[in-house]
Amino acid sequence: MTIVASILCLSAALSQASIPPFAPGDRPISGDTIAAEMQGVDIIEHLGERVPLDTVLMGDDGKEITIGQILQGGKPIMLHLGYYKCPMLCTLVLNEGFRALAQVDLSVGKDFEFVSISVNPKESNELAHAKKLGYLAEYARKGSESGVRFLTAVQSEEGATAPATIAQAVGFQYKLLASGEYSHPAMLAMIATDGRIVRYLYGVKFDPATMRMALVEAGEGKIGTPLDRFILWCHQYDPSSEGYVLFAFRVMQVGGAVTVIVLAVGLVYLFRRGARTAQLAPLSPSPMTHRTV
Repeated sequence: MTIVASILCLSAALSQASIPPFAPGDRPISGDTIAAEMQGVDIIEHLGERVPLDTVLMGDDGKEITIGQILQGGKPIMLHLGYYKCPMLCTLVLNEGFRALAQVDLSVGKDFEFVSISVNPKESNELAHAKKLGYLAEYARKGSESGVRFLTAVQSEEGATAPATIAQAVGFQYKLLASGEYSHPAMLAMIATDGRIVRYLYGVKFDPATMRMALVEAGEGKIGTPLDRFILWCHQYDPSSEGYVLFAFRVMQVGGAVTVIVLAVGLVYLFRRGARTAQLAPLSPSPMTHRTV
């Protein structure tokens, strides 16, 4: 642990972009201040809880798959919930999500998986496949096709409930409107390799630096560099700012460690210098006793 590393720890927060101050669920909203379509639509964070790994969904390739099977690759998941015929919000989340990912050096397919699940049980895997192709073309990174998954419900009475099961586990509260559209929040969730929900990112615009740190956090040491993990160790997620901020206690730990190291090096240097000076000093002539013969 060096002084340079501690300075990086102190300066990393300065580069973070401003993020909307409130996440869904952070402050109470009375029923008469929001439209009826939005009442009951929220995110109830389930940090540390696991998504159901054995819930069967339909891949855009027409093959059944579970979250557990996806996680067998040993990579964390960036999870999006919405639906593919959404007239506005889902498209904004996906557009801005992939634009932010284009500025992150961690890559889909290589370092993590991107999984989008439609909460509309009537949407088909063909629609999901078309949606996936559009975002793969925009992302345009080699090998990403293996890590981008757009999933739908299995077209059966039992399979239709699978997206709702995942949404409930994540705390994604949505509702079907009389128009046939869905009212839902906007978010991305980071899932660790054991299925635990590690972090939520809210809104329709995402800061690439915050997104990267959330992926490193979900990767739990398996992705990113040692420096990334050290910087993450120096930070904690602040829900009020929806970003990572310096953790004062950790900074004090770093400062204390650096101080101890500097003092130890200084003492060793002084000790060795003193020893060397003693070795080079001329010997004083010893007093001689003269005898008279």
